[in-house]
Amino acid sequence: MEEDIQEKASTCETLLIFLSIALIILTLPFSLFVCFKVVQEYERAVIFRLGRLMQGGAKGPGIFFIMPCIDSYARVDLRTRTYDIPPQEVLTKDSVTVSVDAVVYYRVSNATVSIANVENAHHSTRLLAQTTLRNTMGTRHLHEILSERVSISGTMQLQLDEATDAWGIKVERVEIKDVRLPVQLQRAMAAEAEAAREARAKVIAAEGEQKASRALREASEVIGASPAALQLRYLQTLSAISAEKNSTIVFPMPIDLITYFLKSNDAATQQLAEAAIAAMDATDKQKTTETEKTS
Repeated sequence: MEEDIQEKASTCETLLIFLSIALIILTLPFSLFVCFKVVQEYERAVIFRLGRLMQGGAKGPGIFFIMPCIDSYARVDLRTRTYDIPPQEVLTKDSVTVSVDAVVYYRVSNATVSIANVENAHHSTRLLAQTTLRNTMGTRHLHEILSERVSISGTMQLQLDEATDAWGIKVERVEIKDVRLPVQLQRAMAAEAEAAREARAKVIAAEGEQKASRALREASEVIGASPAALQLRYLQTLSAISAEKNSTIVFPMPIDLITYFLKSNDAATQQLAEAAIAAMDATDKQKTTETEKTS
């Protein structure tokens, strides 16, 4: 039964082709303006004869021939197209709402497949790009979205290219343009970053104080081992003070000299105390002697 139907269809097609050829011959040379078509270097023509795709694939670039009344064709542009994905509200894996937009670069790699397998390859690719962007961002944490844009773009490009291969579409590149965060989250992140910077500054200052104290300890050990080094340090300090044109100069006095005077004062005071005690003892003895004589 099916073989009979195919035989009848082929007979009808042959008859229609002969009639189309006869029409071309009868309307010469005017029919040449209808039969010959031209496509540009960046275009291809997909021809259908009586509703069936002609063998040999897409035609072009250049001149190609079609038969009137029985042939129809569709032009396909092979140049790279750009699609700006509108901002998508996405809930990340750590429950943060962000607005993400991207741009997709794609082109038609197989003109015949893009016409025969899908109604509108460009519209389908754009819808798929939006869905892929939302799905990809929904499986990532916020810090990954902010710091790993290149890897996320590469993942999206592979997913889109694999899905659109059956439509004759080649996705060349995907780039994430911007990630917009809520205002409250931006303030919280700014406060966190400022606190982290202050903490690092305090740690650095503490480390500097620790190193300075160690250096001072080593310097004191060196100066203590050489008394002349202390005098040289005094002279260096006076030279640095005089270079600033100050009217007042504070001259440091050695602590050892002050200690010497303190020790001298203590010795003199002790001698005076001993003399006073001796005088008191002599006075007491004299009074005792006088009392005995009186008795």
